[in-house]
Amino acid sequence: MPSRSYILNMQLLKLFFFGSLLLLCSCSENNNEVIGVVFPEIKGPEQLTDNANEHFLASYYGINSFDKTQRYVAVLQTDIKYKLPDENEPATLGLLDITDNSFTPLTTTRAWNFQQGCMAHWLGTSPDSLIIYNDIREERYVSVIMNVHTKEEIKTIPFPVAAVSPDGREAISINFSRLRLTRPDYGYGGGYQDPQENNAFPDDDGLFLIDLETGESSLIVSYKQIKDMVPPVGENDINWFNHTLFSRKGSKIFWLSRQMDGNRRITTSFTVNRDGTGLKRCFPDGWAGSHFDWLNDDELMVTANYQSKQYAHVLFTVGEEDYRRLGNGLLDYDGHGTFSPDEKWMITDTYPSRGMREQKIYLMDMETEAVLSLGRFVQPEEFTSHWRCDLHARWSTDGDMIVFNSTHTGSRQVYLFRLSFQ
Repeated sequence: MPSRSYILNMQLLKLFFFGSLLLLCSCSENNNEVIGVVFPEIKGPEQLTDNANEHFLASYYGINSFDKTQRYVAVLQTDIKYKLPDENEPATLGLLDITDNSFTPLTTTRAWNFQQGCMAHWLGTSPDSLIIYNDIREERYVSVIMNVHTKEEIKTIPFPVAAVSPDGREAISINFSRLRLTRPDYGYGGGYQDPQENNAFPDDDGLFLIDLETGESSLIVSYKQIKDMVPPVGENDINWFNHTLFSRKGSKIFWLSRQMDGNRRITTSFTVNRDGTGLKRCFPDGWAGSHFDWLNDDELMVTANYQSKQYAHVLFTVGEEDYRRLGNGLLDYDGHGTFSPDEKWMITDTYPSRGMREQKIYLMDMETEAVLSLGRFVQPEEFTSHWRCDLHARWSTDGDMIVFNSTHTGSRQVYLFRLSFQ
């Protein structure tokens, strides 16, 4: 039987979308002009996976989970529910066919977590057949390129991927062992490949650019290189890199540099050109940074401590100080925002609210910044700590579907909205 929260979501969506398209109004932040906006007709959410196992999208939010045909979605399946997995507990990587909701196993991986899956990406070189994902082979973190139709392993790259270029020819790799020490829910078990775990700013580790054709790597930004651009680390602490993303055309890379100050995590947001030039901090001191997406090849949205006063979805041009809060005050919080392929919409979410533990999904029109609620999903209290379930909504290849994870039925499953544009 559907949960109470699921029924509530259905009732709300029927009210919002009954009949056809919904016309809303938005008031400009600079004046009282009323501007009309037509939101797409939205159907769903549909539950795509069954409750026999835990299922969730096989990569981090903002990464396309669909193949080029939009028939298949890359999903992980596991029976682990309330614990942090280790290297001896593989998950099954498979394809979810959204025409009949069938799940086809492809392989297993030991390099995965609940936040980012195994960082599976469809490769731009062959987006209807090739996928790359992280695994552990011979006590080493690697990435594997596979043909999903033949299940043939095309190539093993001797580095795990943290981001893949839009054309599928390059990737960024970071030290996942360092992540396991500093942010266990983003690293992998095993503790491999980190001989300098006590070195706060090593000069031979950092952000690596990987040629996916040859497997060759080049260090484009080292930890030592950013030492004087970030606050001092706490005593006995280290700096670490996380959350990397190529710009829409692949010319730039965003990432977060982090360290601890006692019990407080300190973050500095960075961008760099793919060749290692043009290293820049994104924000003034105290703005930090958390979640992110590129609107295009130059404009970037980062949820940050705007003016060191409150978190907001902040849009700006790399190298400029044209910072702008999105959502006319309605999105002043830390959410997982990501833009549609046509750059006309942004989808974002919330963390569980206090008391009701509701997670919410919002759709924003980029022209007017009008915001529409797509639903509320109650996260059970058991899903917390390293095995929490963020909604992590992301767009389909053509931008007419949105998929997300949720635990509102009592298990971790994958859900889908379908969008119809006028």
